[in-house]
Amino acid sequence: MGAGHDHGHTHTGPPPTGTAAAAYRGRLRVALVITLGVMVMEIVGGLLADSLALIADAAHMATDALGLGMALLAIHFANRPAGPNRTFGFARAEILAALANCLLLLGVGGYLVFEAVERFITPADTRGGLALAFAAVGLVANMVSLSLLVRGQRDSLNVRGAYLEVLADTLGSVTVLVAAGVIMATGWQAADPIASLLIGLMIVPRTVKLLRETLDVLLESAPKGVDVAEVRAHITALPGVLDVHDLHAWTITSGMPVLSAHVVVHQEVLDSIGHEKLLHDLQGCLGDHFDVEHCTFQLEPSGHAAHEAKLCH
Repeated sequence: MGAGHDHGHTHTGPPPTGTAAAAYRGRLRVALVITLGVMVMEIVGGLLADSLALIADAAHMATDALGLGMALLAIHFANRPAGPNRTFGFARAEILAALANCLLLLGVGGYLVFEAVERFITPADTRGGLALAFAAVGLVANMVSLSLLVRGQRDSLNVRGAYLEVLADTLGSVTVLVAAGVIMATGWQAADPIASLLIGLMIVPRTVKLLRETLDVLLESAPKGVDVAEVRAHITALPGVLDVHDLHAWTITSGMPVLSAHVVVHQEVLDSIGHEKLLHDLQGCLGDHFDVEHCTFQLEPSGHAAHEAKLCH
């Protein structure tokens, strides 16, 4: 490095168990087994009861099973060690899995809406009692899966995608229960396609929210809770710091925010307190106030920015 330059790193990386989602690998496996079991049960129940709502929920469960499988596969790849060509390893695989889950959920929502409209045009004779029994079993199973993932969804977009899918399934089971009860009590067959329509519509808003958060990571937006203007203000408030440029903050995967910056400092300050002390202050500032522990700083004297390549600005 030339005079006046230095780099500061804190390589905390992911938690000891890997990425944020890795801690919930076992729970995702159990949720996958439950989802597959409920899916098969609801397909059988939907055919026996001639219930579109049950079949629709089973189709959603099939998509969820695929999503849970992709989430587990993504965790496997995301926790592989970094290499010379992939310096952050495969950590982004979890975000790609969350994106794929979003697309699948939107597809299922559209399919359910289409099939519900078809059932309005051509009504069916749904057996409310059978549909009620199968939906009740599905509800209990979904609530077990939901309890397994509720904590992990706060830590990982990947787990949140799986959680939202199971949540939609739980709401779907409740909807099927209500529709089956209405059919048993009144004989009103339109309750079944209405339930299917509601299941489809429940999927979309949560999926759009997850999609927006996933795209923010892929587009390298600033992490949640990190106000870049405040970061700049904190850095420039440190003694001896004149300015900050090339300040970038982004997220590799859930629980792994990173930041880099060029920090312009008084040469006299560097000479008096040393690079190590200033780097320690910078890293402490970011870690304490913004929960960003993986930081890279380049310390440079005033005027050095004019000599850098234009691509750096």
